[in-house]
This record gives sequence, C-alpha cells and structure tokens, in this order.
Amino acid sequence: MDFGLSEEQQQLKASAREFLTAECPTSAVRKAMAAEDGTLPELYAQMAALGWPGLIVPEEFGGAGLGFLDMAVLLEEQGYAAMPGPFLFSSAIAADALIRGGSDDIKRKWLRPLAEGKAVGTVAIAESGDRLATASSGAISGAGILVPYANLADFIVVAAQGPGGRKSIAIVEAGSDAVRIRPLKNLDLTRRVAMVDFRDAAAVELDDGEALYRRMLDVGAVAIAADSLGGMERALDMAVDYSKVREQFGKPIGSFQALKHAAAEIVADLEPARSLLWFAAYALDALPAEASRAAAMAKARLCEVYSRGTDRAVLMHGGIGFTWEHDIHLWFKRARFNESYLGSPAFHRERVADLGGY
Repeated sequence: MDFGLSEEQQQLKASAREFLTAECPTSAVRKAMAAEDGTLPELYAQMAALGWPGLIVPEEFGGAGLGFLDMAVLLEEQGYAAMPGPFLFSSAIAADALIRGGSDDIKRKWLRPLAEGKAVGTVAIAESGDRLATASSGAISGAGILVPYANLADFIVVAAQGPGGRKSIAIVEAGSDAVRIRPLKNLDLTRRVAMVDFRDAAAVELDDGEALYRRMLDVGAVAIAADSLGGMERALDMAVDYSKVREQFGKPIGSFQALKHAAAEIVADLEPARSLLWFAAYALDALPAEASRAAAMAKARLCEVYSRGTDRAVLMHGGIGFTWEHDIHLWFKRARFNESYLGSPAFHRERVADLGGY
C-alpha cells in the first residue's frame, strides 16, 4: 500500500515550489512586511489565476473541489517561502467553515468570490471561555483578539457564546460600522493580526456551532502544522547551505561535528512529523472520528519541532543569524507565531489526552 502523496499532489507541490521561488523571494516577503496592510496584491492576483484560493471550494461554486491533504501540500510550500498574507486563514479555515456550515445562500454569496480571489475572509476563533464574544438575536457583541488580516477581510467567521452557553459560529461582514478594527503589533511581521470589536454587529449563524467550532480548530491546527513543516524545511536548507560556504580555521563549518549533529537533530525531528501532518490532513476528509486527535497531535508536534529547529538553524548561522539583515529570522519569528496561534503544544497535547479518554 502506498502511503505517499499521489502523482497529482506531487505535481502541485513541485509547481507551487517553482512559482513561489520565482514570485515570492525574501525580497518580496520583506516588501510585504514593510507595507501597511502586510500583503502583496500582485502575488495574490497571480495565485487567483492559478486557482489556489478555490482549491477546496466545491466545483459548483467555482473551485477545484479538492481535499484538505491537497491544501496541506500547498500550505507547506507557502510556509517554505514564508509567504505573507491571509491565504491560510481565508482559503483554508474560513472557506472550510463556509463549506461545512453555511447555508446555500451563504455559500453562493461568499464561496465563488473567495474562489476567484475577489473576496477575503478571516476567522476570530482564538478566544475561549469567558473571552468569547456573545451571540444573540442575529447580532454579535464583544471582542475578537488576534484576528488575522481583519484589515483586509470582507467577512469574519466568529466563534461566540450563544444562548444557554452553547457555542455559536456566525459570519459578520467586516465593512459594517458595527465592526471596529484595531491593528496590533506582533513579533512576526509576515502575519498581521488585529483586535476587532463587535458592537451588535449583524451576523448570520452557521449550522451546528459546537461541531463546527471543533472542525475549525482541527482545520486551523492542520493548516498551521503544514506551514510549520514547510518553514522548518526552509530553515534547515538555509542552515545547511550556510554551513557549506562559511569557513573557520581554513575549512567549512559544516565539517565540524557539532554542526553535523545540529542538522541531524533537526532532520530526526522533522521527518517523522511529516507523516503526522499527512495523516491529519487526510483524516479531515476521510476519517472524521480520528480527525480531532490527529490534528491536535500534528499541531503540537510540528510547532514544537519548528520552534526548536529554527533555534538550532539560527545558531548554525552564528552571529549573522541574529541580525535583522539575515533572512533566517523570518522563519524563526514565524515559528513563534505558529506555536502560539490556536493553542500551544501543551494545549494540544492535553487535547490529545482528553480525546483519548485520559
């Protein structure tokens, strides 16, 4: 039995690597980091022409109708490039929520524009417990913190507390006067977040809020894990390449045992985690009973590997790796964002234990 990627998925991975190498080099990433909105409109227009925003959108709404493993392959390559912008939050998490929980009217209103690259969505699901916004009588009130690219969004998928304490997932149009957006500064400038205040903002509730919230958490966990896998691969490649050309004592530093061990430890962490990601992405489509546990395992492991691995990659660069001018810090900071967004590794390990009945 073949547990690898299909030929089509391998082609998607190769074409995405080629495209992003040409169109999203680190100079473009830094351009987005310096921009007020934190994105690259010309890059997103090209991605729309390739059909990426509609990858998992059903064909009847203008998408490709592919599965989440295909999306994970694409997100891995975007992580390799440290691609900035709202794609992960819009075309993966928000799109999946609309597909799973949206009415026919909601799907017609948002999925086709999203698939065509004419609309951007985001999610306000990082809160929990008492920090959740409240939903009542078709309106949302409260605050969403760490809402990615709210400044660019046409709609926001919001997790809120409904009547009787039940979880509610609703769509709010971001252009409303009842939605106040305040950009926040964070460590990773390739990811922009904002505080969003909802003041009786008109909202349309999606179906089965409790189950949909769990699904969104699972999808977000797998998406972040895929980005982390690609990012760690890039950091490793950079560290190894640098070790081959940087010389000390008349020889490349890569010939020293300590550097060999550091690279080997990254690989030993990275390669087993790859199978966790692929299985978790596959389970989202094909094994719903196992999806939550697999997603939590993938998020916990990949984000931990990414943070620890980029630590080692920075050290392998020596002093230059600690400077703003060197590109390795782009992935180092991205790793910190991924580790904390939608739950730390410790949070997801506890989730694995809970799901396992411990």
